[in-house]
Amino acid sequence: MQFMPSMEATPSLPEIRFAPDKLQALQQEYLKDSITLFSQGAGSHPSTDKRFSDAAWGSNPVASYAAAAYLLNARTLMGLADAVEADAKTRSRIRFAVEQWMAASAPSNFLAFNAEAQKKALDTQGESIAKGLHNLVHDMRQGHVSMTDESLFEVGKNVATTEGAVVFENPYFQLIEYKPLTAKVFEKPFLMVPPCINKFYILDLQPENSLVRYAVAQGHRTFVVSWRNPDESLAKATWDDYIEKAVMQAIKVVQEITAAPTVNALGFCVGGTMLGTALAVLAARGEKPVASATLLTTFLDFSDTGILDLFIDEAFVQYREKELGQGGLMKGGDLASTFSFLRPNDLVWNYVVGNYLKGETPPPFDLLYWNSDSTNLPGPYYAWYLRNTYLENNLVKPGKAVVCGEKIDLGHVDIPMYFYGSREDHIVPIGGAYASAHALPGKKRFVQGASGHIAGVINPPAKNKRSHWIRADGKLPKTHAQWLEGATEHPGSWWTDWSTWLKSHAGKQVAAPKIYGKGKYKALMPAPGSYVKAKA
Repeated sequence: MQFMPSMEATPSLPEIRFAPDKLQALQQEYLKDSITLFSQGAGSHPSTDKRFSDAAWGSNPVASYAAAAYLLNARTLMGLADAVEADAKTRSRIRFAVEQWMAASAPSNFLAFNAEAQKKALDTQGESIAKGLHNLVHDMRQGHVSMTDESLFEVGKNVATTEGAVVFENPYFQLIEYKPLTAKVFEKPFLMVPPCINKFYILDLQPENSLVRYAVAQGHRTFVVSWRNPDESLAKATWDDYIEKAVMQAIKVVQEITAAPTVNALGFCVGGTMLGTALAVLAARGEKPVASATLLTTFLDFSDTGILDLFIDEAFVQYREKELGQGGLMKGGDLASTFSFLRPNDLVWNYVVGNYLKGETPPPFDLLYWNSDSTNLPGPYYAWYLRNTYLENNLVKPGKAVVCGEKIDLGHVDIPMYFYGSREDHIVPIGGAYASAHALPGKKRFVQGASGHIAGVINPPAKNKRSHWIRADGKLPKTHAQWLEGATEHPGSWWTDWSTWLKSHAGKQVAAPKIYGKGKYKALMPAPGSYVKAKA
């Protein structure tokens, strides 16, 4: 996924003023609703909010009243946020802060008010409270709130299990080659570049939802970059290092192993941003080793970054540059917590209530196990990225960004491209993914999927879930809204459409290799390798 600053140094806000007419209307509505609520007393206040929808809330007058009063106050505070007279960014920051406050102060988060947790404590004769305390101590020791039963997963045992071998490694990454599942493979090899903010196995969770295995089964000789989880030895690593010594190095090694003049490549999220940058550097050097590229939920144009824009301004970026620009690590736990608080009710307080107040063990879920397996980032890499993408949007300004000694111009990356964006993505909003397609000049195909940043991408055809949208005419008008007007919804996964597209750029089929690697590139260890197992 794309990454953002942690919330420890949120930008300051200017003096707040309210629109008088909106303020007066809010006051009148609040007074009316308060009188209605008070006149009903501590009676039943049924709610459609899932936090208060259990029957226990309706049968407990005190809890029901607390929930109703909370929802009234929440509506009013959000109304006040919307009534602020300020620029759009300031208003959005205020709204975000109020949402965080209201999510944290919900009566469902406290045993004294949570009727459902109280009923469970009585029904289990206090066992749920004892289990909740045990869960709390466990999570404090591991340093994060459990979203799934992590004890049930092990990398290489029941996640990241597609058969393969590490055929190259350097201080930045290990390159995995996967064992063919077909007698013949396409002559152009296929390289996947996942985001370095997370472990690569989001692309290889279980056999039934593995994009890696799917690509292999379609006849592609598949390689994947497995990023090293940075420690102090990489504390001074830069964006240039990751482009030259990782992405471009991976392309070169795949070419040498396969003896293929060109490869097909895929970048996911910030992996796509890095792949796009690497292609621009190569183009500046007169090189064109990639025949086609797929970018999944990727920013190249950072003009529409959605909620992440709230955290970025000149003062904040300067703060991070002074803190980390010359060296240090951006801790993976801090980044993971920040991402969770983008959706606090679903990804934070839901688990606080379930784990600690109700004493529940969250069910096993491979995606959430992966989500908790955080990675660090080198400080200089992170600081460069903040300034040149989120703050200044330099990648789409020809000659503005200098990477690996080259003034880059995405306009010179003239190859067939497949762009995918998720409709409900809060990390890479669909408008940002679509705008990024316009940053490149080659023949392009854009597809929109349902759901969010991860669930929209990891959507195997066999499950026949969700849907995707395609324009039959292949046109890419200026805005996403215009594109959507001419798009048609298709049931099921976008993978099948992408597979057809990728095969059209993969060349003829040749006999599948019998061994991993070639020449000096030999199998070093079985997949998924060792780098992916290092904890932040």
